[in-house]
Amino acid sequence: MWGKHSLGRRFAWLWAAYAASALGTRLAFNAFPLIAVRVLHAGPTAVAVLAAAGAAVGAAVAVPLGPWVEFRRKRPVMIAMDLVRCAALLSIPAAFALGRLGFGQLLAVSVVVAAADITFGVAGGAYLKTLVPQEKLLAANARFESTTWTTTILGPPLGGAAIGLLGPVTTVVADAVSYLLSALGLRAIGGREARPERDDTARLRAGDLLDGWRFLLADPALRPLFLNTVLVNGLIMATEPLLAVLMLGPLGFAPWQYGLAFAVPCLGGLLGSRLARPLVARYGRHRVLLTAGALRACWLPGLVLVRPGVPGLLLVMAVELGMITCIGVFNPVYATYRLTRTAPDRVARVLSAWSVTAKAAIAVLTSVWGVLGGLTGPRTALGLAGLLLLATPLLLPRREQAPEPERAAAARGV
Repeated sequence: MWGKHSLGRRFAWLWAAYAASALGTRLAFNAFPLIAVRVLHAGPTAVAVLAAAGAAVGAAVAVPLGPWVEFRRKRPVMIAMDLVRCAALLSIPAAFALGRLGFGQLLAVSVVVAAADITFGVAGGAYLKTLVPQEKLLAANARFESTTWTTTILGPPLGGAAIGLLGPVTTVVADAVSYLLSALGLRAIGGREARPERDDTARLRAGDLLDGWRFLLADPALRPLFLNTVLVNGLIMATEPLLAVLMLGPLGFAPWQYGLAFAVPCLGGLLGSRLARPLVARYGRHRVLLTAGALRACWLPGLVLVRPGVPGLLLVMAVELGMITCIGVFNPVYATYRLTRTAPDRVARVLSAWSVTAKAAIAVLTSVWGVLGGLTGPRTALGLAGLLLLATPLLLPRREQAPEPERAAAARGV
């Protein structure tokens, strides 16, 4: 299918770089908590702090980097972030080999990697808009989405096997190497990227830090989409620890069954990403955005009904499959709409504001739902998250809005 929609050699290298780093990230899935528990003998509180604080502080560190990226060439920034992540991750096996690995280093590395992740994503989104024609952006984003779900299916099982055979820091080394391969792939793209212009090059102004949020909240189409995706993703991620506690605790599922319950449904993400472009071609972008966006919020309440044994396992897999399939359709469509809706000289700041808010929301909602789960039980907390998700389609944009070039032309009276 992809061969009919070639996006050129330069995009192929960008895609290859993304695939390499995505596979490394999935291989190292949950590597930090595992190292904290098995190597440093950390307790539940320390592991929770590692997960939440690393993401939250990393997001805060990334706030000024969005405006900074806006007025720099994007590909060198992406390469630099790959090398930063590679170096930070390699410090862990180095310290482990010397017997000097500590919890503080794990936390510091998680912060650096989280900030670099956001910065890379911001630069990558802006770079993609200059690399690929607007009419092919959906095809490009669908390929990234397909790659994400493919590596999610393959990475964690392979990473678990590697840890079992070669030790606890093995997948961290693999992740570091994947970022080096990504940097080499980006370097192979070639060509010269024009330096963005700005009126005031003296220094970063304080107002630039908030410009992405101002643009998002002022735009009648991006504002509801922004609020919807931040809330939906935050609520879905907040329920993952609760479902793990429920399945591995009272319901008595084995760890391999728990892993299977989430690995198999990822096939739905692969299917959804392949369906996104033909669905948009047949039904239109706005209809697909509304339908897939609403459907992805309808599945989570079904997890309240999970019971022990094979029927419960099949129920979890069915719910996750339906939800992930809808997410696989929705994500490339909304990512494309966000790029086409945003002016070229604001893409980095908008993507930065979006990513920082999403990371912060996940950290906050995960903490809140952790407390709710402790007070009411995981099943009740899951139900509350599901009920809130059912209301999130109300935040989706009701009307089709003109993309950025059309809005700019209208503003000029063309």
